Amino acid sequence: MNDEEMPEYIGLAHGNGGRFMRSLIERVFARHLANPTLDTNADAAHIVLPPGDVLVTTDGFTVQPLEFPGGDIGSLAVHGTVNDLAVSGATPVSLCLNVFIEEGFATAQLDRIVASMAMAARAVPVSVAAGDIKVLRRGEGGGLYLATTGIGVRRPGLVLGIQCIRAGDAVLVSGPVGDHGTAVLLAREEFGLSGDIRSDAAGVLPLTQALLPLPGLRFMRDPTRGGVATVMHEITRATGLGVHLQEAAIPLRDQVRSVCEILGYDPLYLACEGRVVAVLAAAAAPAALAAWQALAQGEHAAIIGSVAAAHPHVVLHTFLGGERIIEELEDDPLPRIC
Repeated sequence: MNDEEMPEYIGLAHGNGGRFMRSLIERVFARHLANPTLDTNADAAHIVLPPGDVLVTTDGFTVQPLEFPGGDIGSLAVHGTVNDLAVSGATPVSLCLNVFIEEGFATAQLDRIVASMAMAARAVPVSVAAGDIKVLRRGEGGGLYLATTGIGVRRPGLVLGIQCIRAGDAVLVSGPVGDHGTAVLLAREEFGLSGDIRSDAAGVLPLTQALLPLPGLRFMRDPTRGGVATVMHEITRATGLGVHLQEAAIPLRDQVRSVCEILGYDPLYLACEGRVVAVLAAAAAPAALAAWQALAQGEHAAIIGSVAAAHPHVVLHTFLGGERIIEELEDDPLPRIC
């Protein structure tokens, strides 16, 4: 094999640091991810950051299947990382990428996934500044794992966090919940179910930036693993306050509701990959809702509940007029979802 050829499948030699690895980097990764900060011959990237507070986040991605309606592990890795920066009030600047490929992985699929990652990065926009590749022996991995680190900059003096939440605050969500978890579940074809639901995987920077100018913004979080319910439990644990959710107000697609009813899942625990949960002072909630609904990505946004002074529980006020305690997630209903 010469430097102009690429094999049909990845071999162990593509991770040994030699000619085959160089060819893989140049023919797949550099071809799609090329940008002014990506130097494949350097051991460290030089990044120029704008003024402000520097924020760093890191994440790993092991979704199965690797490609699903609405996205794939490549776009998911970009969105998942930049969204963690965005909900912290930062503007993403650069990503670092670690790739773990199982021996025998199809080169054509790897090329599609890296191309998808590049498209997602350009849409933010954010650049991939550095990376590394490892090849695992056949049978030691799930085809492809990705790990990313994101760097962003936040306006000095901006204070956001769970510690800012107060009793009486309003809880908002930017769109329908459970789309990602349901789309991945159907893509696995384990239950004989089919549908046209697509993952909500997307960058949320426009949503978060729409709220940053508003006084009374306390906290933002992307409800990934464990879904909206897990974010609510994080709030109760950290603050000692309760959260009351209104079932009738929570946006939920009919297809997601049907799948959950058939299989016994609660959509509040299913992962979202393009939604934001925000907590604001009650007086600021209508302006926040209007700002989100003015965006195509937030047209189905809703005020779904409030923070209560007493009893540190997550309470769901049901369609029937009753109340149900939402317990903290223990078992993972959908493993390898993101």
